[in-house]
Amino acid sequence: MSRALIVGHTGQDGTYLSRFLTEKGYTVMGMSRAGLVEDIAGAAVPCSVEAYDDVSSLIESRRPSEVYYLAAVHQSSADARTPDGSLFQRSLDINVKALVHFLESIRLHSSGTRLFYAASSHIFGDPLCEPQNEDTPLNPVCIYGVSKTAGVQACRYYREVHGVFASVGVFYNHESPLRNARYVSQKIVRAAIGIKLGLESELVLGSLDSRIDWGYAPDYVDAAWRLLQLSQPGDYVISSGDTHTVKEFVAGVFDYVGLDWQRYVKLNPALITKKPKERLRGDIRKITGATGWVPATSFNQLIRLLAEAEMVRRGIR
Repeated sequence: MSRALIVGHTGQDGTYLSRFLTEKGYTVMGMSRAGLVEDIAGAAVPCSVEAYDDVSSLIESRRPSEVYYLAAVHQSSADARTPDGSLFQRSLDINVKALVHFLESIRLHSSGTRLFYAASSHIFGDPLCEPQNEDTPLNPVCIYGVSKTAGVQACRYYREVHGVFASVGVFYNHESPLRNARYVSQKIVRAAIGIKLGLESELVLGSLDSRIDWGYAPDYVDAAWRLLQLSQPGDYVISSGDTHTVKEFVAGVFDYVGLDWQRYVKLNPALITKKPKERLRGDIRKITGATGWVPATSFNQLIRLLAEAEMVRRGIR
């Protein structure tokens, strides 16, 4: 039986990946801030991704078939309140140094283990070309992107110099009902249904013009798994391959709940704290050619899934 270790198993992607692998018959272990769980339903025991000895001992004793490194310090508008020095240090600790603990431990103790690293479209920064593919220059312009780029380079180094099976998936924006309320997708969905229920009166956004490569998280964990089934490791863009504006998303959600969005949506440009990355759109031809993967969920289906889940959460469906 295959054994998988998911680093960051309690987040959005880790949760869906845990379910996905369990359904495929894997024995699934998870690591989070709480520690290590031998099976996803079990209790956590102390084990830190930041402690090399903990990681080394774990890899040597368990020898997992696959490791999915999903843990990350994400950058958000809240970062404006965090000094760059401390944010940089924390991002490097989790997005790079802890990753290297796993790469080095696999090199020394479990050469048959395959590792997936979840990178981000932020490694491309504000690209001059659209769409981006695996040959697009890495040019990060934020702390999150810089640290994720270093993680990509670490995987390449261990792959090319030491022969570690380390594949990188460059994830573009991907949504699900598990997204935190601070993300714009959830802000829109929750406000629209709140207005429908008479609990809210308006939705205030910074802009409607930003174009986003929207995807569905369960589709993307399927892509991650497929990459570790290939005969050779590599870097792959994982995205929907298309973009839609925030306005399209708003219109779709409000239409789904039977409301005219123009009556309720207000704009406040002061809410925009970061320059939007208008050109971030992924080219998925490489992963499609290698694995046959294409997103199973369309933009309109994504809207429906998010709206229906929020209705269920509110007890109205």
